[in-house]
Amino acid sequence: MPPGGGWLDPNGARSGGGPTGRGGGHPPGGGGCVICRIPQKIALAHSAQKHKRAPLFSAAVLKNWGARTAATIVLAGVALGFGGGSAGAAVGDGPQAPPLPVPSGSVPTITGTSGLPDSLNSEIRLKVERDGKLTVTELISVPQGKTVHRAMPLRLPVGTSVDRVFTVSNASVQGSGTASATSDEFDVSLNSGASTITYTVDGTVADMGDRQEVRWQVAGGWDTRFDTVTVSLIAPSQPKSVTCLSGPPGSVHGCSFASVSEAQAARASVITLRVGERIDFSVGLPLGSVPVNAKLADVSDLASAFALTPATGAALGLVVLLLIVGLVLLGRARARDGRALTAEVGPVNVLVRTADDHVAFASPDGVLPGQVGTLVDEHVDVVDVTATVIDLAVRNYLWIEEIGGAGGVLDWRIVRRNPVDQALAGYERAVYQALLPGETQAVLLSELRTTQVDLAQAREELYTDVVAKGWFGRRPDARRTPLWWAGAVLAGLGVAATVALALTIGGALFGLAAAVLGVALLLGARWMPARTKRGSALLAQVKGVRDYLYRAMPTDLPEADRELVFSRSLPYAVVLGATDRWLATFAEVDADADGAPGLYWFGEAQHSADLRRFAVHFPALLSALDGVLAQAGHLRSLRA
Repeated sequence: MPPGGGWLDPNGARSGGGPTGRGGGHPPGGGGCVICRIPQKIALAHSAQKHKRAPLFSAAVLKNWGARTAATIVLAGVALGFGGGSAGAAVGDGPQAPPLPVPSGSVPTITGTSGLPDSLNSEIRLKVERDGKLTVTELISVPQGKTVHRAMPLRLPVGTSVDRVFTVSNASVQGSGTASATSDEFDVSLNSGASTITYTVDGTVADMGDRQEVRWQVAGGWDTRFDTVTVSLIAPSQPKSVTCLSGPPGSVHGCSFASVSEAQAARASVITLRVGERIDFSVGLPLGSVPVNAKLADVSDLASAFALTPATGAALGLVVLLLIVGLVLLGRARARDGRALTAEVGPVNVLVRTADDHVAFASPDGVLPGQVGTLVDEHVDVVDVTATVIDLAVRNYLWIEEIGGAGGVLDWRIVRRNPVDQALAGYERAVYQALLPGETQAVLLSELRTTQVDLAQAREELYTDVVAKGWFGRRPDARRTPLWWAGAVLAGLGVAATVALALTIGGALFGLAAAVLGVALLLGARWMPARTKRGSALLAQVKGVRDYLYRAMPTDLPEADRELVFSRSLPYAVVLGATDRWLATFAEVDADADGAPGLYWFGEAQHSADLRRFAVHFPALLSALDGVLAQAGHLRSLRA
């Protein structure tokens, strides 16, 4: 401590002390801060050691003053040594912190580079030049046999996409070591011994409302633990405040000590700076003290482009919410459709009594045989059209006649019986006209094998028909549904927006959110069942029809109605795979019971009183029809 008890700033000027100095010769600020007492205790210890080795005339002087006077001086010195200063992370012109108790035990040195032989300490002196640049002098004493290295970034983030940029120049080391700086990093390497690092920093001054702020990360990036670090700063104007933060980057832990004085100076100190920690030191000056030179740079890397902000976070949260809702709806739709396929269904009543007191077959919801096949597997297959041809004959639009060919080979003639009318569905008219185009009255099935039967229109009409009936929400064969197209467009726009935003203004997560939602729609369109709720309910009833075909017996019906019920049910047995059982069950039914010989819609080559011969030859007719229709193309064949 200099004579008079004051503190010296980095240039040697007194910052207080004696009877006129602020704080009564103690560190500026007054109070009872333990850290503030440490320099004075050390100074007292040095003073005592000095007087112990002083010449004898000093003792004579003390003797002449007298023991009482000497005691008074010693007590006054002790009082000065144990006076307090203010402590804290930030100090301004407001009230000072209350005194803190003095800890017991030894107190470490925090100023200069002195200390225990193996301790590592740093003293940093800052000076704000009148042109706004910051001149830094750092004194470090590295213990014997050790080396230390510092790699400090010169770009510090101050926002999601903005960096504060500092420039270090004129870096040099007096002692054993090197110092260098690039546009992005300041590097220092020191060997054992005392070294002095000097450099100049540009970009530390910024206007902050009603004041200027000088900010610099005075310590950070060291690969070695420091026992103590002290910082002092002088400026052209009186500092208004000082803020000192230490600890890991981003933390707001205050330094061990921070203070301002009336001598245009500010100070701070930290005990124990660990590896990876930093000291962020900033001083508030009056506006206009020095030129502003802070530099900000937009961060253009991908990390900032995809930075999570409140806005982008809200967008991603909305997408997650929509995905959850979509998954719930998709799961419910698929579960409903799955239950229709697997659930046990009770008996379905397909027999109704007509006005003339006859029993007739009536399908649930008026579904036709060709529609049944499409409803079950969502495809128009050959068997669906085959069942439609049989149904057209059963309903008296066609007549099918069995013909014995050469060598006993059977053939069948399809004859126009009644013209098409509005009672037929669109796909039924297309099948009728494909078999008997124009004015054709009859055709042999064998002739159709050499004729190109065009069933494309029938296929299109059948898909359209099941949608019009409300059993499907869309064409079941459509791979690119409106939902699919919406997802494709949204995904494409999302990808384009992601790229554009990443390369321009940022916020690329908005585009990414749209792309994710688009992909989800694409997948959802693929897995969303085409059947509607009404279609799923009908599907369950169709299962009931199939159960009826496997449990019905001729004895359940009046004898006069058995031929009609057998015939009207037969196309449904064809499409539902119950043909063999249905034929076998009704094989002994008397086809002449209604007063007309044989079946009313089918002419046999040889008359028989029952349906046993028909049951034997009818599967051959189905195979021949399947073959002709399969050659037409456009249809999927389920036959092996």
